[in-house]
Amino acid sequence: MGCLDCCIRCLGGVPYASLLATILCFCGVSLFCGCGHVALTGTLTILETHFSQNASDHATLTHIIQLMQYAIYGIASFFFLYGIILLAEGFYTTSAVKELHSEFKTTICGRCISAMFVLLTYILGIAWLGVFGISAVPVFLFYNMWSTCGSMRGPVSDTPTNLHANQSICVDMRQYGLIPWRATPGVACGSTLLDICNTSEFYLSYHLYIVACAGAGATVIALLIYMMAATYNYALLKFKSREDCCTKF
Repeated sequence: MGCLDCCIRCLGGVPYASLLATILCFCGVSLFCGCGHVALTGTLTILETHFSQNASDHATLTHIIQLMQYAIYGIASFFFLYGIILLAEGFYTTSAVKELHSEFKTTICGRCISAMFVLLTYILGIAWLGVFGISAVPVFLFYNMWSTCGSMRGPVSDTPTNLHANQSICVDMRQYGLIPWRATPGVACGSTLLDICNTSEFYLSYHLYIVACAGAGATVIALLIYMMAATYNYALLKFKSREDCCTKF
């Protein structure tokens, strides 16, 4: 019974909310960073091949995409370390709240650190809401192209009338601000647009953007769980410290 009681007490000190949030955060950030990096490369390939054949026209976009890819490396590294720190802080606060060790005492410094993590996680959560919104933009753009191509793949699309009509269906990347208006050709119509939609780069990039957007959403949920768990533990630590002061002789 002694060993069983010890195991039960140890399991009682595991911060399950922080553990769940850590797993969800690692998975979400990994999906966002990995899929986003590959999808950005595929997007640049599509633009260079089909919409902007002059390198000077999309030089700025190329530079921005490279910076975003470098930023992805930093985001992945930061959240790997931050997730471990938050998990360790979850073990600390959970042990303090549940008083697994009689000699365990909370300090003002410890409570300040917990409050700092609550504030930082709150700020990161707001930032990732913005990242989630931004990651939905390429999904929307690729979905427009995908649905436009789908409208030209109808069962009677091979008739002369429909073939002529399909040539008037176009997607202009210049209107999205991705490439300047001087870029050539800048627009894809009819069979050319269908060929683009049938390329492996388009298919892969479209679905990778969807996964990256889902990863950003999972990260937002993970940070929300972190924030709720950290706020709850901090509130109990603060209440416990006041109780100790009131009962101290």
